[in-house]
Amino acid sequence: MNAVLKERSDARTAAAPATAGKLINIDNGGTLTDICVIDGSQVWRTKTLTTPYDLSKCLFEGLRKVSRVIYGEEDLLKLLLSTAHIRYSTTQGTNALVERKGQRLGLLLSGLDAAALQGDAQQRDVFAGLVGPRVEMLDLSADDAALEIAATQAINRLASAGANRIVVGVGGAQRDAGETRLKKILLKKFPPHLLGAIPLLYSHEVVQDEDDARRVWTALFNAFLHPAMERFLYSSEHRLREYKTKNPLLIFRNDGDSARISRTAAIKTYSSGPRGGAEGAKALAAHYGFERLLGMDIGGTTTDISLVEGGAVRTDRRGKIEGVATSLALCNVVSAGVGGSSILSVVDGRIKVGPESVGGAPGPACFGLGGTEATITDAFLVQGLLDPASYFGGELKIDVERARAAIAEKIAKPLGLSVEAAAAAMEKAWVQKVADALKAFTTITADTTLAAFGGGGPFLATQVAEASGITRVIIPGLAAVFSAFGIGFSDIAHEYEAPLADGDAATIQAAREQLLERARRGMFAEGFDLADCRVETWLQVGDERQPLLGDVPPALPKGTKPSLLLKATRVIARATLAGRFGAARQQASADGTRSVRIDGQVQALPLYRTEQQSGGVQAQGPCVLEDAFFTSRIDAGWRFEINESGDILLSRA
Repeated sequence: MNAVLKERSDARTAAAPATAGKLINIDNGGTLTDICVIDGSQVWRTKTLTTPYDLSKCLFEGLRKVSRVIYGEEDLLKLLLSTAHIRYSTTQGTNALVERKGQRLGLLLSGLDAAALQGDAQQRDVFAGLVGPRVEMLDLSADDAALEIAATQAINRLASAGANRIVVGVGGAQRDAGETRLKKILLKKFPPHLLGAIPLLYSHEVVQDEDDARRVWTALFNAFLHPAMERFLYSSEHRLREYKTKNPLLIFRNDGDSARISRTAAIKTYSSGPRGGAEGAKALAAHYGFERLLGMDIGGTTTDISLVEGGAVRTDRRGKIEGVATSLALCNVVSAGVGGSSILSVVDGRIKVGPESVGGAPGPACFGLGGTEATITDAFLVQGLLDPASYFGGELKIDVERARAAIAEKIAKPLGLSVEAAAAAMEKAWVQKVADALKAFTTITADTTLAAFGGGGPFLATQVAEASGITRVIIPGLAAVFSAFGIGFSDIAHEYEAPLADGDAATIQAAREQLLERARRGMFAEGFDLADCRVETWLQVGDERQPLLGDVPPALPKGTKPSLLLKATRVIARATLAGRFGAARQQASADGTRSVRIDGQVQALPLYRTEQQSGGVQAQGPCVLEDAFFTSRIDAGWRFEINESGDILLSRA
């Protein structure tokens, strides 16, 4: 199921001239790992099966494969020595939380109790999965001697109950001082240099937030994710160092920026893959002037939906993880349970789509890997949209008879339909679920453009658009690996926050000096002087962020308790976009026809292979567009235009 393809090398991207060398972007998903290599005006891409038992294995397999495409033979050393930056994102943290596969956490509290963290059913469910009964309370009013005894006994009880990492959370006005006091006591009793020492993590060191429950939840999520992420990432970085790479491995975070492993909190890797797609969509919106770009990233299991509006990715100031509010700003991405490998079944006489998925193994029935469930991929094969000879770049052979057998058993028989009619019904149900998810995410306005990417995004993009009330769709030329490509728009950056007691100018200035010192140390650890970085400062009041310009803060209402935010950014080499729409003067060149069943009738549709098209071509639907890693059916009433960068604009006639 692995495949490598050299992407068209026209004007697709270009690295910023500041740093010579290639850019490698890697998006590690649950089923597939995508890799983009950018070198000036050329882009190469590869897909390889994810190896969850050893993520470094699929990482280096992908790098070796793309080196063969670039150089004609495998030369990983040459590739890495010629690379300026490697950016990496992963969904492994997201998957670990969903499956509750991680650390057994203990919680040591004072000034708030476990009930404060379990205000609703969702919080109670997540708390039970991560912490359970492993909670101890302390009274910080005790003197140091008594507190030392009580804290030692509490830690021992948590360890005996099975906790292998312990989060310390103190609530109220003494949160920082209280946690610092406990840290001094516990460092003496449980020194970290001893073998088997249980890690103790203090919530105020993870994030600054006056909301105690939110801050402790953030620390819990970070503690849960940290060990597995640390082992894999440091292992990969050590292996890369053996090849004398120019710069350290950079981790792409869910805030849209990147940083070294040693400067990245594990919680910031959560949902970083979908954020890569959102960053790519943001770049597309800016380049092509889309005021409102709705991202539809369809993979094997989910459809990740995001929105770029007014040049910014829609972000929640206090983003949620597993439905629980955290102290961090997170990209607002909704994952609907519908994808190319979603199981379609009949329940109470109606077709049900997902959320269960067959994944990459055993995969859809047509893969011939033991799968027996019916998926939309099987339906597309039965309808003739997919060609076994060209599917997945010709690297994966698919079997139409296995697809027909699964649809006959799971869909056609229960509904009393023919296999062909059942496949058509599956298509309708699948399109409707995707469209409903888009409309539930945001109001569809006249200026909304749909960005269809991921391996399944382009399949029925025009049908989904019709069902959603959208009249314009863009399919990026790198749609199948677009989240990996989007990572390439990130810089190295860190953001720091300090809650303020008031909005007084002296208070703000003192806090700013403290944050500047933190930023100076943070960027030094990245290898940069703060003087060479862009520094931005804001006052955060509720959900509103106001730029802080000069020494005079904006007037704030009395009683306001703002936070001061400071961000330091070191701009590094990144991808750029080229190409324009509206200049298509030539008819696209068809490569024969493909017989596709639409509305019960078999139609011979013109087939356009994207790699064979020059820039500035167009054609009318109905037709089929095909790339090595995606297929798209353009319906009647729609036209497409392919520009010199390989991007595809679909417009309602």
